Amino acid sequence: MTSRNQETRGKPPAGPSIIADYRLMPGVPDEMIDPSGAIRPGWDKLMSAFDALGPTELAARFERADQYLRDAGVFYRKYDGAEGKERAWPLAHIPLLIDETDWTAISSGLTQRADLLERIVADIYGDNRLVQEGLLPPELVAQNGEFLRPMVGIRPVNGHFLHFCAFELGRGPDGAWWVLGDRTQAPSGAGFALENRVATTRALSDIYGDMNINRLAGFFRDFRNTLFAQARRDGGRVGILTPGQLNETYFEHAYIARYLGLMLLEGEDLVVSDGQVMVRTVAGLKPVSVLWRRMDASFVDPLELRYDSHIGTPGMVEALRSGSIAMINALGTGILETRSLAAFMPRVSKHLLGSELQLPEIATWWCGQPAERDYVLDNFDRLMIGPAFSTALPFDDLRGTALGAGMTPDQKAQLKDRIARNGKDYVGQEPVQLSTAPVYVDGRLEPRPITLRVYAARTETGWTIMPGGFARVGSTNDTSAIAMQRGGQAADVWVLSSRPVEVVSLLPREDEKLVRNSPGSLPSRAADNLIWLGRYAERCEATVRILRAYNARLAELSKPDLPILTHCAKFLESIDVDATEAMPHGLLASIDSAVHSAGQIRDRFSPDGWLALNDLQKSARRFAERVSPGDDATRAMTVILRKLAGFSGLVHENMYRFAGWRFLELGRRLERAVQMARVTGWLSGPDAPDGSLEILLEIGDSVMSHRRRYSVSAGPQSAIDLLILDPLNPRSVLFQLTELRAQVETLPGGIEDGQLSPVARAALQLHTDLVIAEPRDMTPERLERLADDIAMLASLIAAAYFT
Repeated sequence: MTSRNQETRGKPPAGPSIIADYRLMPGVPDEMIDPSGAIRPGWDKLMSAFDALGPTELAARFERADQYLRDAGVFYRKYDGAEGKERAWPLAHIPLLIDETDWTAISSGLTQRADLLERIVADIYGDNRLVQEGLLPPELVAQNGEFLRPMVGIRPVNGHFLHFCAFELGRGPDGAWWVLGDRTQAPSGAGFALENRVATTRALSDIYGDMNINRLAGFFRDFRNTLFAQARRDGGRVGILTPGQLNETYFEHAYIARYLGLMLLEGEDLVVSDGQVMVRTVAGLKPVSVLWRRMDASFVDPLELRYDSHIGTPGMVEALRSGSIAMINALGTGILETRSLAAFMPRVSKHLLGSELQLPEIATWWCGQPAERDYVLDNFDRLMIGPAFSTALPFDDLRGTALGAGMTPDQKAQLKDRIARNGKDYVGQEPVQLSTAPVYVDGRLEPRPITLRVYAARTETGWTIMPGGFARVGSTNDTSAIAMQRGGQAADVWVLSSRPVEVVSLLPREDEKLVRNSPGSLPSRAADNLIWLGRYAERCEATVRILRAYNARLAELSKPDLPILTHCAKFLESIDVDATEAMPHGLLASIDSAVHSAGQIRDRFSPDGWLALNDLQKSARRFAERVSPGDDATRAMTVILRKLAGFSGLVHENMYRFAGWRFLELGRRLERAVQMARVTGWLSGPDAPDGSLEILLEIGDSVMSHRRRYSVSAGPQSAIDLLILDPLNPRSVLFQLTELRAQVETLPGGIEDGQLSPVARAALQLHTDLVIAEPRDMTPERLERLADDIAMLASLIAAAYFT
């Protein structure tokens, strides 16, 4: 079949078809090839387009998608150590195609299932009729680690327990989709689904535009509007509650917060005051009405739930009890992820909904019942054995579920004994024979097992299903290797329509009334990280300028023991930088600290700014491996300096002039003033060796300005005048204090009723002292005191806005 994409190119396929060597797995259904061996509709158009591109162009297209993900900083955290490591997002480049008719059935089945789960969890934390009437065993509730007893009797203020769910689906041998699992605790991956779409369309934009593929933006727009509508009714803010930067899906939390315009909050950002959840901001405590929870429920409140949680907010359960906060999803909904519930879902569906499940469950036997336990033990080898509860492990050396036949004799004996003695902790399930889909491997297509993750969101008109999601693709033919932590990949999901689809955007439509959501106030933690980001960036620049000047003279004179070089080396040593290293560890540590601070506020960072900062870090690491002191190091420092300037320029020109920008600017000005005061005192004193003034002016980037303003024979006082007291020199200390005053007085509480805050008064005092000073007054001792006083100003800012 010839695609329109190929026709417009007017050229035949470049060589054999890409599917020529595609070999199906015996007895396994495939998403691209139907049982008769024919290529399915939609797939034929996609494969024809691939053939028209040819292998070289296709490989280049897929590399373009990978490059986009690297540039955007898309990562997940793989736990192969204590904290895990950030890994590039593993994109499977070929999307999974699903026909709209098939998708309609999936959507209907998931809507029914979401309603059923809502009814179940409402009963568990309400009347408990399902247990009383024998439809659910009491052990699955009372002995479940996800059952949160303090939540019993608390009715969500918005009337619903579930608002955002995910479902794992697999297609069985009969061609029908089966539910493999429910995700109701804190479903992840929706942001990654968006990034999969962006990356895939970057690579295949012409093909994507040539097929009627349902857009994802409408799903997020409707859910966002629902959240903001509730917040406006309650007069508070909307936030995403994240465990923090070390969480495996933290990138997604930040991405969704930025995409939807929500506050990204950690537990320490919040405090419960008089039953109301408040966010600590630079303008004081501000109310929060809606929290989209992305951390496990038991960690949310160390007062009433897990006492050892360091990421929660004491009093959160009491706030839920008082009805002052809406939690998305409600605390305790993680109980619905209990694997053993699958054994009872068909019967519960008939009881609560009066109908069969539209999407069937995997056949499941809970071993807490004698007959079911005996069945599992009698059929051990042909069943998958797993934990009954989501928090349990079936045995010590095998995690998750495993096929009985695949265990060693010792493992079988050990597990059978455990099931016989404590069957309630285990389930047996029919093995899942997943369908396969094509994966691009080394220039050819190979079938790999896939599962589908689909999302449901509650809006003001009911449940809506994301027309897509993402597919997990196995790294091998083994279905256990689908998870990201085990080497699996993620593919975009294209839901194909028979007619043109609406191009959806998060921007308001022309006929809609423009509503400006409150931007909220800057959380204190974010402000703290912004000010430190500014400080670390300036600290890096000051260090790089000194190192460049040092290595330039070392390259020219080749005598590291010259007085000017030893004098500079001692100054660098005072700031924990070893001048004998071409790329000192102290400099690398400052760059890493800047990246860490920026990583804490990913939701407030543009992709370009993040890319520039990561490029700086990677360049410095590469230089550290190959440059030598002297000329090599001089050139490397020049490159680092340019990249620092590029980052600073991006931030300065593109960042919205709100409180966040002000704190970043404060950090930059504070650090530049401190560094300039200290280096000037060091290089202008009576013991400074010959050449100190020249190197000082070079470090201060003021050589040309000095030549224009002062006579050639000008002494140290001219350098002090230019670098400390000149109000027009953007490198001078006075210039920094002028900017500091302006920003401090504009901050919340900077000036109230004509009265200056303590921070503003301190800034004014420092500024005034410097305005009336003379160059001869600025001795090395006074310059050191000046640096200390400016550093104390940073402490006053922290005390006023971060505690």
